[in-house]
Amino acid sequence: MKYNILMTQEPVVSVKNLNHYYGKGSLKRQILFDINLEINSGEIVIMTGPSGSGKTTLLSLIGGLRSVQQGSLKFSGREFFGASQTELVQVRRNIGFIFQAHNLLGFLSARQNVQMAVELEDNISQIDAITKSKAMLAAVGLGEYVDYYPDNLSGGQKQRIAIARALVNHPSLVLADEPTAALDKQSGRDVVELMQRLAKEQGTSILLVTHDNRILDIADRIVDMEDGCLARDSHKGNIGYESGAKTNHSYSF
Repeated sequence: MKYNILMTQEPVVSVKNLNHYYGKGSLKRQILFDINLEINSGEIVIMTGPSGSGKTTLLSLIGGLRSVQQGSLKFSGREFFGASQTELVQVRRNIGFIFQAHNLLGFLSARQNVQMAVELEDNISQIDAITKSKAMLAAVGLGEYVDYYPDNLSGGQKQRIAIARALVNHPSLVLADEPTAALDKQSGRDVVELMQRLAKEQGTSILLVTHDNRILDIADRIVDMEDGCLARDSHKGNIGYESGAKTNHSYSF
């Protein structure tokens, strides 16, 4: 099922001429090459590509988990290049994260795991935080499991808690790195369809990295990474990258 996308003049994510390197001196190695990418409000973008192609590095830069070294990266108009670690921490509070490992705290209940994210908001009472957490768990189909601990839940249920935690504060962007990799076919399908529905209801953009070809149909757009370059956009086809060659051209989506 496809949805109409509400576009805004300013994209939620705007990446221009982004390069990234690992290591220093003689060990310095370029990982990302001249990345140009925009993600609009309410858009679901799936990023594919082989292991080592730079997908997770790009995702971590967009999420403010790494510092931008060269080029421009803006989230909701806020420039990451030159931003301090304190500024990046503040930005991360407005982004939801979902990973292959659900990263739940085993000694906290489902409600408490979600509530941790709610309490990042300023001036929210504990009662309101509890109410908001329970409502979000009900929205992901876990209303009867709010007091369950992760060890007593299935993999799909744990990932639903992770989705609730990522979306509870209604972020403008959710970043998901292989969210279905540890799930069986049906659980994985349920999880991404849930992400799709809740994100569209909230107007949240999603950038989802995956190797799972079974979920590609939920995307509004698919982009492919190869050897640190954005090689293809499903709306524009090939964008000038040839395997094994890096170019200095700029490709705008």
